[in-house]
Amino acid sequence: MKTKTLSQRRKILVVLKGYPRLSETFIAQELRGLEKAGFNLTLISMRRPTDKKRHPVHDEIRARVVYLPEYLHEEPIRVLKGLMASFRKPGIKALWKRFFKDLARDLSRNRFRRLGQAMVLAREWPDNGEWLHAHFIHTPASVTEYTSILTGVPWTCSAHAKDIWTSPDWELHEKLGSARWTVTCTRSGYEHMRTLTPRKEAVHLSYHGLDLARFGHFGGKRSQRDGSDPADPAFILSVGRAVEKKGYDTLLKALSLLPGDLNWRFEHIGGGDNLSKLKVLAADLNLADRITWKGALAQEDVLDHYRRADVFALACRIASNGDRDGLPNVLVEASSQRVPCISTSVSGVPELLVDGENGMVVPPDDPAAFAVALEEMIRHPALRSRLGNAAEKRVREHFDHEASIDQLGRLFADEWQKAS
Repeated sequence: MKTKTLSQRRKILVVLKGYPRLSETFIAQELRGLEKAGFNLTLISMRRPTDKKRHPVHDEIRARVVYLPEYLHEEPIRVLKGLMASFRKPGIKALWKRFFKDLARDLSRNRFRRLGQAMVLAREWPDNGEWLHAHFIHTPASVTEYTSILTGVPWTCSAHAKDIWTSPDWELHEKLGSARWTVTCTRSGYEHMRTLTPRKEAVHLSYHGLDLARFGHFGGKRSQRDGSDPADPAFILSVGRAVEKKGYDTLLKALSLLPGDLNWRFEHIGGGDNLSKLKVLAADLNLADRITWKGALAQEDVLDHYRRADVFALACRIASNGDRDGLPNVLVEASSQRVPCISTSVSGVPELLVDGENGMVVPPDDPAAFAVALEEMIRHPALRSRLGNAAEKRVREHFDHEASIDQLGRLFADEWQKAS
């Protein structure tokens, strides 16, 4: 196979913001898929892990992980060696020119940190890397691009959500012009980036999809709960970090608007900086005794919750700083298990969920509309069954991650064939 033959001729250094991360299973899934397709990877992480748990896929990834200095002052000798070695690299003049151009538009410590990390990477150059690939087009792509300029090694990029929408247009323009190609996982992100570069042919849409081997068909019976039995309340589930863009305050307010005769319980899986505030809000809304905050869980535990839930809810929104989800992987996961989902018309969500056909989609930041959808789902088990079955069908027909891996393989192979 041409793709596999070419893949064996390139060692790819994959630059990540942090590794491993529970909230980025889509990246781990892609890394494992590329390895299975024959690609030779070394992972370059800008941060050390903070999660206490790991997903099974992390243990299956064979690639070595190299950690860059997270903060330059923590490893001054390593950074100094990188700086000194950079003066012997072919692209040092071009790098300083680009750096000062960027610095004039973004005078920040972060900009110096990315330069220092790039110099460390260029000096240490793990495993004789022959290609650079960044996950996220903000800070990981800055390190990757600076390294590429310094060493002359080509680079490519996978852009996702926050990194697109919180990056200034000038920076996206520069990176899209420098990378050999860039992929992104939602049509809204794809169309936005194409407006920022004349190289429109170098921007590609590639849905992450789901590893369906890990999320096999669930043939068990779904409950017939309709919210009428206090002893057997409907089970509403959400999985996601407690951060602004996930809209959990909207979801809690929606729960508080549900009729008093409707019996339900809500479970949240995930960490996040806003958890304590959400718990206070839940108490203020008199919801605390109906909510369980489970924290971060491993993938197999999350799968078990999908299979027991009646409704999956995620009230995505555009955050005050422009941050937003792309297509939340948890919606794809829940749909694969026949759980009917309620979410909002933000970013890539409507690319998965069609309101009334395989889920419910409401406007963002609208607790009343979300509450109406929740009540409709809870009171009508037959509706849940119809939407859940349609959701699973759509995922298995259109969101198999093997298609994304094949597309990435072809993109890499085409570039490498040009260089041969």
